[in-house]
Amino acid sequence: MELYKKVIIIFLFFSLLFCACTSLKEPGNRIGYYTLEYNPPTRIAGSSYTLPLVVRIEHFSAAPPYNSKYIVYMDRSFKRNIQADNQWRDNPGDMVTRFLYRDLKQSGLFKTVLPSESREPFSHILKGSVDEFFQWDAEENLRAVLFVSIDLSEKNEKGADEKPLFQGTYSTSKTCKQKGPVFFAEAMSDAMKEVSEKIIEDLYHFLKDRY
Repeated sequence: MELYKKVIIIFLFFSLLFCACTSLKEPGNRIGYYTLEYNPPTRIAGSSYTLPLVVRIEHFSAAPPYNSKYIVYMDRSFKRNIQADNQWRDNPGDMVTRFLYRDLKQSGLFKTVLPSESREPFSHILKGSVDEFFQWDAEENLRAVLFVSIDLSEKNEKGADEKPLFQGTYSTSKTCKQKGPVFFAEAMSDAMKEVSEKIIEDLYHFLKDRY
């Protein structure tokens, strides 16, 4: 009986050891993380001087299909799916907010541009949403699709209420050079640069005519 117990113990020991070694040899699925990357617009058409305005940019929301870090793609059946092993480093709403804030600030077209967490006084507030942010597997090629809506308001002199001034929608798509998440991120970066430049241009010319 004692010999039988010893055999069972030895068998269990080597079984556990084998499982541990096997798990070490088989790494889990690696997740690739991606982000946008582009140089801010250097020249806005028709800009001639800095406006004496302080613009605060609020955090942009993201439509439900894109309100996560998963990379979303749409195939020819018009179904939206996710790539679980390829993700953005940040939520699309976070990325669009961060890059638009950077581009607005570095444009030098406004006295000051403030982030959403700032408590400094401001004259205007910019809100928005990311309505589309996906890879479109079209028949002829792969494309990065971006659709952004913005809403500019003015702070009323009598209080903290906001007076709506300007609304705009911006959409574009850029061809991916090749198949793969790196090329999708590159194409989406080009799309974000184009949309950002157009938003800044429209805001500047709209406000320039008022002040």
